[in-house]
Amino acid sequence: MPGRLLARTVGVVAAVTVALTAAPLSGTAQAHSAESGTLSFSGEAGEPISGGQSYEYTAGSVQLFDVQGSKDENGLTVAVDAEQGTLWRLLIAAPDGQKLTEGTTYTGARQWPDAQPGDPELQFSGTDNGTEKWCNTNSGSFTIEHIAFGPYGYVRTLDATFEQYCNGSTVPLRGEVHAVMPEPPAELTVGMTTDPDGTVDTRDGRITVGGTVTCNKPASVALTGQVFQIQKNGTPSASYETAVACTPGAPVPWSVRLTSQAPDTSFRPGTVTMRSRAQADDRDYPVTADTGQQESEVTLSKA
Repeated sequence: MPGRLLARTVGVVAAVTVALTAAPLSGTAQAHSAESGTLSFSGEAGEPISGGQSYEYTAGSVQLFDVQGSKDENGLTVAVDAEQGTLWRLLIAAPDGQKLTEGTTYTGARQWPDAQPGDPELQFSGTDNGTEKWCNTNSGSFTIEHIAFGPYGYVRTLDATFEQYCNGSTVPLRGEVHAVMPEPPAELTVGMTTDPDGTVDTRDGRITVGGTVTCNKPASVALTGQVFQIQKNGTPSASYETAVACTPGAPVPWSVRLTSQAPDTSFRPGTVTMRSRAQADDRDYPVTADTGQQESEVTLSKA
């Protein structure tokens, strides 16, 4: 997602002291705890964020150590939740339209909204024992020593250093982050079938049709579609929306009961045309799995 929007989102998260877990950001992969990693930073007396102190946090000894990248590989955030009232957020992003590149030092970095489209972005802030550590303005630089991306901007490994001057201070905060994330999760795939047979209640024209859905990991699958039947004196039709909690393994059945929405028409025993589509948001990546619209014929028999 564009760096400016990512910065705005992270800025809001970092500016307030609320949760001890970092919510997944729009346009980024879901949070996953690092397999290994460190975040360290320090500054001399007079530096606003560090207060002249040195800090170091290690994955496995904190509640959360996560690195999330944007789908376009333009930016990333590092989230460390150490304990109640202590959390830190680092945002770095290349200029708009560019990807973070290994071996590159980005100078002239600023935080949103001061950063212009051609500027890289840098923002380091958080809370320390309940005290907000926040820059109204900043400037600085960062170096991507090593970075490897997986699907949709998933950050697999990261080594970076950064330097930030907060609120006009001439004393810099300097830090570095190293992280090895778990292997990227599988991308979500969903499938859908339509049963070739259905039923119709001839008393009220209500039909029952359905099928199955499949998935390679848990997902809430949204099903949408239409059913219509061409008759001599009209075309009964109905639309439907339903959701299925899909789990991997065996196909999960689904069905809907429908009444014609066309005036003065009712479904009858015989053949109907059914158009269906299945969609589900991937819980690990900012993407939606989609079967596309499928069309099939269904034979209705008397209930």
